[in-house]
Amino acid sequence: EVQLVETGGGLVRPGGSLRLSCAASGFTIEDYTIGWFRRVPGKEREGVSCLTTNDGRTNYSDSVRGRFSMSRDTAKNMVYLQMNSLKPEDTAVYYCAFTTVLLLRLWVPLYEHWGQGTQVTVSS
Repeated sequence: EVQLVETGGGLVRPGGSLRLSCAASGFTIEDYTIGWFRRVPGKEREGVSCLTTNDGRTNYSDSVRGRFSMSRDTAKNMVYLQMNSLKPEDTAVYYCAFTTVLLLRLWVPLYEHWGQGTQVTVSS
């Protein structure tokens, strides 16, 4: 069974850091595009970052570029999102997702499988 499980969310103060992890099972993450998305209640799901696992190239939304960094460990079948300089507006449920299409695009319909999400709250 293909599964993605996100961990690492929590409560952090503005300016702080968190690292989210996405564990993949039921498939190997080679030759996929894996993305991180977030959702705030009442709003559309927003693309945050994506990575092509065959070469490690990344793409980021303007709202997080320079603060967030995405990486992968193919040996562990894991993908990570390092989030620094967090702001209250980063508060959301964060999801990882993957697509078999090797394309660095943060377009929600492109992604075929999704995790259940992990809550990130940035508040003082």
